[in-house]
Amino acid sequence: MSETIIVAIISFMGTAIGSLVAVVSSSNLTKYKIEELTKQVQKHNEVVERTFKLEEHAAVIDEQIKVANHRIQDLEDKM
Repeated sequence: MSETIIVAIISFMGTAIGSLVAVVSSSNLTKYKIEELTKQVQKHNEVVERTFKLEEHAAVIDEQIKVANHRIQDLEDKM
């Protein structure tokens, strides 16, 4: 084999290995970022769920206050 062919084969192998390493590291970084974004979305969804429950609870309390005010008004009217 001539030296040119050997150099070409070695260059090809180096390029192929470099490309593989770049693809694998890029894939790992993308996977890591997706996992982190998934965690953030889960935290956000938990906050939204808690907020919804708090709003429901506040609505119930508002209704209870209205009922209590009506009862008080009825008692005052009777007096």
